[in-house]
Order: sequence, then C-alpha cells, then structure tokens
Amino acid sequence: MLPATRRPQTRPARVPGTRSPLGRAGLRPEALEREHTPDLDIERGPWPAGRPAAAPNAKATRPREASTRHTQSSKPSAHLPGLDGLRALAVIAVIAFHLNPTWLPGGFLGVDIFFVISGFLITTLLVREVRWNGRLDLPGFWTRRARRLLPALALCVLVSTLIARLVESDLLVGIGRQTLGAATFSTNWLEIAHGSDYFHATTPQLFMNLWSLAVEEQFYLLWPFAALALLRLAHAPRVRMAIPLAVGLASAALMAGLLDPTAATRVYYGTDTHLIGLMLGAALAFAYAAPHRAWTASARWARLRWPVTAWAAVVLLTLLVICDESSPWTFRLGIPLASLATAVLMLSVVSTPSMARAALEVRPLAWIGQRSYGLYLWHWPVILIVGQLWPVEPGGSAYLWSRVLCVGVTVAAAEASYRWVETPIRRHGFRGTGRRVMDWWERLSTGRSRVVAATVVATLLAYAVALSTAPAATSTELTLKAQAGAGAEGAAPDQSAGSADAEKAEPSPAPTVAAAPLTDAEKAAVFAMPTGSEIDAFGDSILVGSIPAMKYYFDGIRMDAQSNRHWSDGLAAIKARGTDVRRAVVLSFGTNAGTDPSAVEAILTALGPKRMVVLLTEHGRFSRIAEDNAALVTIAAAHPNVAIADWHGALEGTSGQLQPDGIHPSRIGQHLYAKTIRAAFAELTTRHTGTTPVLPELPIP
Repeated sequence: MLPATRRPQTRPARVPGTRSPLGRAGLRPEALEREHTPDLDIERGPWPAGRPAAAPNAKATRPREASTRHTQSSKPSAHLPGLDGLRALAVIAVIAFHLNPTWLPGGFLGVDIFFVISGFLITTLLVREVRWNGRLDLPGFWTRRARRLLPALALCVLVSTLIARLVESDLLVGIGRQTLGAATFSTNWLEIAHGSDYFHATTPQLFMNLWSLAVEEQFYLLWPFAALALLRLAHAPRVRMAIPLAVGLASAALMAGLLDPTAATRVYYGTDTHLIGLMLGAALAFAYAAPHRAWTASARWARLRWPVTAWAAVVLLTLLVICDESSPWTFRLGIPLASLATAVLMLSVVSTPSMARAALEVRPLAWIGQRSYGLYLWHWPVILIVGQLWPVEPGGSAYLWSRVLCVGVTVAAAEASYRWVETPIRRHGFRGTGRRVMDWWERLSTGRSRVVAATVVATLLAYAVALSTAPAATSTELTLKAQAGAGAEGAAPDQSAGSADAEKAEPSPAPTVAAAPLTDAEKAAVFAMPTGSEIDAFGDSILVGSIPAMKYYFDGIRMDAQSNRHWSDGLAAIKARGTDVRRAVVLSFGTNAGTDPSAVEAILTALGPKRMVVLLTEHGRFSRIAEDNAALVTIAAAHPNVAIADWHGALEGTSGQLQPDGIHPSRIGQHLYAKTIRAAFAELTTRHTGTTPVLPELPIP
C-alpha cells in the first residue's frame, strides 16, 4: 500500500479545457465498484461520461451540497451506461452456445466480451482509487472482489454437486479437481494439465465454465501491481495505454503461434494466450482516463460515433454467427477481432448518448446484465443436470422444451443467488451479513434453530460424501474399456504407424479402379446385401460402444475400433491391412476432431469402387456437426459405391439412445446404430441391383 502525501477533501483538479475522464469527479472508487457489481440501493440514472457532477461555480450548487458531496455516506450515481446491456449480450451468447452449439456457433466469444468489460472496469477502479486516495488499498480491493465472487460461487458448487450426485454420478467424475480449481481460481491450468478438451469433450464436466472465472481472478490478483507501476512510472497517458495494448497483442500472437487446431483448449484456456480482451479493456481505461480523451465529446466524434458503433456491432454479431471451434481462423483472428469490436463498441456507448446506448439500456437487457454473473455460474451445471433428467436429442418440440426448462431453471437460480446471496453480502459485507445471520438465528425458537443446524450439518456431510465417493471414470468410459478388447480383435498387427505415417504411406495395392462401368453381373456380385462375414468396420469410440449390437446384427463382422481416433487413423488402419479388406466396409470416425475430407477421399481411393462403403454421420453437441456431415454427404454423392448411414439424423428427437455423456450409444442406442448401418447397405443394394433386401426386425436381447 502506497501512502498518500495528502488526502484531498475536494474533487481532484483537472486539466483546463478537458472533461473529467471517469465520470463524476467526486466519485469514490467504492461507488464506482458498486457499478461494476451493481447494488439495489444505488441510483442508476445515466450520466454522460466525462461530465462533472456540477460546475464548481454553478449558481445552482448550494454550499451544503458542495461540502458534503464526497462524504462516505454519499452515494452518487456510478452508472456506466450500456455496460449492463453488453454483459447481457455476452451471457446470452454463451448460454445459447452451450444449449446447442449449432444455434450460435461463435457464442463462446461472449467470454471475450466479458474480458474486455472486466479489463476496462477493473483498471478504471484502480486509476480512480489512486487518484482519489493517492494510494492503492490492495487488501480492500481484493476483499471487494472476494465479496462479489466467492459467496455465489460457493453456493453454486455446493448445490450443483449435491443435485448431480442424486441425478447421475457420472457428472461427478473429476469433481475433486474441479472443486480445487473453483476454490483456488486455477480451473484453467488444472484442466490444461489434465488434458481436458473444451470444444470436443466426450465426458461431462460439471464446472467446465469456471475456466474463464479463473482467468479473470488471476487478472485481479496480478494486474493491480502492474497498473500501479504504470501510474507511478509511465507519466505519459499514451505510454500507459500502449503497454497493456502491446501485452494483449503479444498474447494474441502467442495464441496464434501455439495453436494446435485439433486441440485448441490449451490456447483457449491459457491465461498467457487469452489476455487480448482484458488488456484491450485496460488500455481503453487508461486512454479514457487521459486528458486527451476530450475528443470523445467533440463534434467530430459525434459525426463518427454512429458509423463506428454500427461497424463494431456488425463485426461482433457476424463473428458470433460465423466463428466456430473447428476453424483455426477463430483463434488466430476471430478472438482478437471480437475483443477489438467490443472495445470500440464499449467506448462508443459509454462516451456519449446514442441509439446504441439506448438499445443496450432497455430494461430487460439491464436486468439480465445485472445478473450475468449468476447466469454464467449456473447455466452449465443446469444444462448437464436437466440433460440427465430429460435426455432428449435435438429435433422436435421435446428438445426445445428441454432447452426452455434449462433457461428457466438458470434464471431462477441466478435470481435467487442475486437477491439472497450476492446483494446482501455486497451491501453489508462479510461481517455485516454474518451479524444479520446471527441476529436471525437468535430470534429462532429452539426447535427451529435445531432443525436449521441439523440441515446445515447434513448438507455439508452430504457434500463431503459426494466428493469422497465420486467415481473415477464415467459409465461410458468403463463400457468402452470393457469392449475395447473386442474392437481390437480385428485390428491389423502393424497399424501402429499413426496418422502422420498414414499420410505418407503408399496406397494399398489391393483395390483397383475400374476402367469402365460395372456390368450387371459385376453389380450383382459387388452390391449384393453383405453378410457379417463380408464386412470390415473401422471406427472410433462410437463403434467401440456399439460392438455387441454390431455382432448381433452382422454375425461374423470384423471390427477395428479404438477410442480417440481421427479420420487419418482410419486411413492408417486400412492401409496397414493391405490386401485383406473385405468387400463391404463401414467407416465411423469424426467424433474427436471432425471430418477430414482429404483423409476420407484417400480412404475411398484406397478401397476402390468395387467395395460397398458406408460412412456414418457424426453426432455430438458441437457446432461443427452440420458442416462435417454435409461434407460426408457431398463426398458420398461423388462415389456410386458409397452410402451414408445417418446416425445423427436417426437420433433426432429420440430419448434414451445415448450414454449420460450425450455422445456414445447406450445399450438401446447401439441397436439403432447397427440398424442404421444395415439400412445403408440395403440402400446401396437397391440402388445398384434393383432388388430390395428384406431386413427382419430383430428383438433387443
């Protein structure tokens, strides 16, 4: 804590000819922080950024008002207009993405909107406190952060864990690590070390969304030291702005340089690689606090404001629609552009009145923005828990109603947290809230107090039991592990070359490309409905999870199935088999990293046109699903000997066909998987021979 040489009793002096950069000149940092964490008893009327509360010589200013304007008891308006609306847009985007990634493929960029807002507001708080007090009260700053974040977080973790334990124990796999990450704000680094995948996760993770909270908390912990150094050592406002801007650009460059398109979680979760939004917000705060910021009130800015605002809004909305997790462009350019557009939009909205500000200030958006923290905390656990209670796949009204239920429960939980946990503790602090709880406790009768005490103890014991008895692996993982041996029975002994070697390997000499169209006799031989002993199946964990049903429907089938495979691994497996490939082939890949058209084409070339080939569409709640499956359909249309088994389409609107992870087939679902493949083979036979095979309905054993 840096001591002050003098505690000013009146508003700080400002440079002649400029406007006060941080709103009301007498606004204390605590009041501005209440804007960042809005309280019910704070006046929330708009004020033009940069305008003093009243001119020093204004005739209307009464001496008593002037003398008491900055006392501890005063609560001046601290509203930064439009920011609640921006928060609302950010949390709506994230929730829409998690409800169904195909609805808003770039919705995860809402986190970057939050980062820009946080960088701006936190830096503004720090600048204001140093200017007001001449020092930075770090314990007070961190206490206010803890007061804002910890109670709601603790409630969410406790309640979600207990409900998840009652609903589906699979949701608690890794809960110890997740709880440690939540308690220490290190979720992002713990998940990186664990190898978690945010975009291609095949195992439910109850508190996956806490990674961004960890990044922000690490920023809150370290940035005050850097901000204080800049305020003390960098006297030129442009230097203060340039340094965080340079750090942000370096972080964006690091994200682009370290990006592995098949495993983007490392650069997405990493604090070092995901600082661009926070640093842009900080740079904007330094710029907004500088004397030369007066141009934002100029006539020139008034003329430019609408085009700039419109451009920023269009860019941001476009990125939310077109970006997706499978494109390297998203991480190399999309995230920096979204952060920049947010910063520009925020400056435009905060600095002067505009139509954009009015739109963001509408009551519903403001309401959502004030509860955005709770909405963000609760939405992901709610989605997972509702998904277990009402397991229905996309397609049909039941799925839409399940999403509506997720939103309704999330809003109710966030409102309860905001009203009965967040607001009282922000208003009264930890001690004040504790005293009020004790006063309430003392007013209870003996019987009721015992019930309350017993309930609290039982809840904490139940939470401890849930943590200590959490499974080490999901039921899906155990199933796949048990069936992995059967899937590997059909693997070629020398297929360990891997995907990189597969791309270099020479094509198998077995298949030959027909020089002329097949004769009727050849079609009858090649496209006759295959028996199980004439089929080879190659695939990833989806095929592993369907091995019992595949053997049931195709007696004698040979399967080469392993978890965590890509299409390039399938190419390696087929080439490793050499000439020993049966006349009918099933290919089921793409769950882990999407469709690789070049690898699919290479496989079809290696197999040749005289084999029946069935391609399984992918299924999963990934935004890339539609694009991946469209690519498979296009490829199949170019090859007469290839048919599509629409596994994704077969699941639309169904319930109970998948494991708790929502990706792998359940005991019932694996039969639907096998029947979908059988129907695709039958379609190929009918197409080329004119004979429609009879497909008997087999009972599920």
